[in-house]
Amino acid sequence: MSIRIGANPIGWSNDDLQSIGGDTPLEVCLAEAREAGFVGMELGHKFPREPQALKAALAPFAMACISGWYSAELLKRDADEEMRQLRPHLDLLKAMGSNVLVFCETSNAIHSDRSRRLSERPRLGAGDWAEWGRRVTEVADRTIAEGVRLVYHHHMGTIVESSDDIDALMAATGPSVHLLLDTGHATWAGADPAALARKYRARISHVHAKDVRARIADKARAKDWSFLDAVLGEGDELGVYTVPGDGSVDYVAVFRELEGYSGWVVVEAEQDPRKANPLAYAKKGVAHLRASLREAGLS
Repeated sequence: MSIRIGANPIGWSNDDLQSIGGDTPLEVCLAEAREAGFVGMELGHKFPREPQALKAALAPFAMACISGWYSAELLKRDADEEMRQLRPHLDLLKAMGSNVLVFCETSNAIHSDRSRRLSERPRLGAGDWAEWGRRVTEVADRTIAEGVRLVYHHHMGTIVESSDDIDALMAATGPSVHLLLDTGHATWAGADPAALARKYRARISHVHAKDVRARIADKARAKDWSFLDAVLGEGDELGVYTVPGDGSVDYVAVFRELEGYSGWVVVEAEQDPRKANPLAYAKKGVAHLRASLREAGLS
């Protein structure tokens, strides 16, 4: 497949707080994404969830369906029940030719709740990882048997946030479970995305490229903001996340650790579109990714 650059619509319309960018039509998002140079899109809440309607929405913009987020609850239910809940989403991805499933445990997550400070985020006890990891692995075994790889999305405000959490996830799961390396979530959580890429290269099958405004990240930690408050920013100030090339992440270093990677690199830099023009930022992100991939020898 080699490397293709795609986007998540969250730069145009936020999924966790749907009022942000809520008045932006899907067609505007897709047209601007294509103009910026993206060749695929992940799903968001404005996309049709029936294969023919989704194909009809994407086709005028020559966009592939990359994947879509799935909110798992394996702390509360077994793999059989999770598969029943997952089935419509999985069948849609299969119908669209998507080969990865973006998967995150959300049964006790706080990232979508503005009233919850990030210091309140859930944590698993040392004795809880094995059973939860066994359930994730069982689901992953079943999705890969249908041609779709489960890629686990570590995320602020969830049980897999820090470098130690990612290590615990990878140790508790089998080889069918791969990692979605998110450069922004890793950096904000205090991890080094290049070190993660080096350590887990053999199990990384999807990349989310968002950059971090270090000063805002420091401010968010000091003031113990909620995830969404940090993403949106205070007053007229921009938020913690931005596109590649506009923050502190060294993408050349990350890509050098992903030698031989074949798959998608997806710009998923959620910002308030009233403050950060989506098209202008998208173009900047694509340009920086292309330059970084060339310098790292991946294109």
